[in-house]
Formats: sequence, C-alpha cells, structure tokens
Amino acid sequence: MSEALAPQVLSALERRGWTLGVAESLTGGAVCAELVSVPGASAVLLGGVVAYATPVKHTVLGVDAELLAQHGPVHPAVAREMADGVRGVVSVAGRAADVGIATTGIAGPESPDGQPVGTVHVGVVTPVAAQTRELHLVGDRAAIRAQTVSAALAFLLEMVEE
Repeated sequence: MSEALAPQVLSALERRGWTLGVAESLTGGAVCAELVSVPGASAVLLGGVVAYATPVKHTVLGVDAELLAQHGPVHPAVAREMADGVRGVVSVAGRAADVGIATTGIAGPESPDGQPVGTVHVGVVTPVAAQTRELHLVGDRAAIRAQTVSAALAFLLEMVEE
C-alpha cells in the first residue's frame, strides 16, 4: 500500500511547492526509504533523521527534554516536536523544509515503558497546520513498522492535500 502512496505524497508536495524533512524512530528510516524509492523524490525530499535513541530526539531534533522526561518518547507532543524539529535540521541554504513528518512508537516485541506494543504517534507539521495521529496497530514487529509507514504516508497525504 505504501508503494502507491509515496508517489502521491511527493506529487502533492511538489504541486504546493513544499519541501519535506522526515524524522523517524520506530520506522528506522523506512518512511524515507519508501519516498526515495520514487524517481525524482529529490525535487521534494530534503533529508531525514533516524532518532532512535530518546536523547537524540532532544539533542538533534530539539524535542523538549522535560516533555521526554515526563512522558517518554511515545507521546503525541513528542511526534509533533520531532516533525517540527526536523524541518530545521534538513534546512538548505538557511531555508527550513516546509513540511516535517515524524514517527515514534513501540514496535515490540516488548514495551519498555508499559504502553501497549503497537502504540504509535505520527506528527505532521506544514506551513498551515500541525497535527498528530495516534495509531494502535497489531502484529509482529515487522508488521507494526510496515503499517506505520503506510499510515504515516496516508496521514501526510491528507495534510498536504488539505
């Protein structure tokens, strides 16, 4: 499913003249890889950051340290701050990406903080809106990660087409 979404996302971004930065935790670069698999993705995609370790979400993406300390990395506000932060991280010639998307969640097989495996937050920040979406996915680790990629791209497409 995500194979069909990536070209649509890139086309929608290009129509709006918007560039994209991607921040990923549980997906480990899979969202970026899906986008890069489309020829011409470089017209829109500036880059991505895999912020797998919680401290990297703060030190690289600028997620509030107190937010991380209070709620951990799997939280809607963390996803939103990751999406916002990556825009500046991938800036080109002093210009931040117009859009940022981020994934954070628990793919399993176990949960380090007591939240159910399959709990995922996706954040999208555009020049006109910032939203998060909470997902409750089922399956093994690979299935949860794959479902997250598809859901993240679908959410991004919705946000860009608004």
